[in-house]
Amino acid sequence: MLRSMITAANTMAQLGQQLDVISNNIANSNTTGFKRRETNFGELLAQQFTNLPNDKATRLTPNGVRYGVGARLAETNLVLAQGALTKTDRALDVALAKEGQFFHVLVQGENGAQEIGYTRSGAFYLTPSAENPNELMLVTSDGHPVLDENNAPILLPEGFKNITISNNGTIAAVASDGRVMRRANIGITTILRPQLLQSVGDNIFTLPDLNALNVNETDVAVNMIGNLRNQISMTQGALEQSNVDLGAELTDMMITERSYQLNARAISLSDQMLGLINGIRSS
Repeated sequence: MLRSMITAANTMAQLGQQLDVISNNIANSNTTGFKRRETNFGELLAQQFTNLPNDKATRLTPNGVRYGVGARLAETNLVLAQGALTKTDRALDVALAKEGQFFHVLVQGENGAQEIGYTRSGAFYLTPSAENPNELMLVTSDGHPVLDENNAPILLPEGFKNITISNNGTIAAVASDGRVMRRANIGITTILRPQLLQSVGDNIFTLPDLNALNVNETDVAVNMIGNLRNQISMTQGALEQSNVDLGAELTDMMITERSYQLNARAISLSDQMLGLINGIRSS
């Protein structure tokens, strides 16, 4: 009975983590540019009992009996499927129209140092620059500076009439007489191995220490500069919606809750059977 209780308890703990992933997907179903995660389970270590070493019967399975100890959450995969584009007609709203491409933003790392982050959320704003009061800095909705292709903050002069953003990510501040006051290329990176991305909050990802993982940066991310900028596809005046399918997530949640309930019931039945055994012994 103890084995059945341990197996059920192990599985319940892993199902709880799956519920956390599903809940996070549901909570961000309306978050601009959010990418859902999906879970994959694997079998924990199993114990082999070969109690019939001389068994010569024809079988399709290995000799003896294998006792598993439950399932584990093997991995959570980031799904980069394109979300629907919603037209907003706002000049500073930009939607990426190709999978795997991310905006560059500046974030503060765990050690307090600033590092490059990646996001699909293109709801941008302008805020006064701390260094020059006559310039405006392009930032995300959470205040993170948006970077250009050289990973420098994008600064625009005051007094422009409108802002244009081309399909390949060139942002320009245009004066009332049609003169371009300043132009910059928004930093875009194509992530080739999205499973290495680490979430740091605010719908932003960072990359781990690739040297420690013995991985070449060129195999993970490609900075879209030079001729590669022709491969960028973005739409001004629109936002990419979350790629979460709310109906599918709710279905997965119900299935997971039923699995959790089944394992909880297994623990309850095992406890009852142990009680019966103890009652027989005492009598």
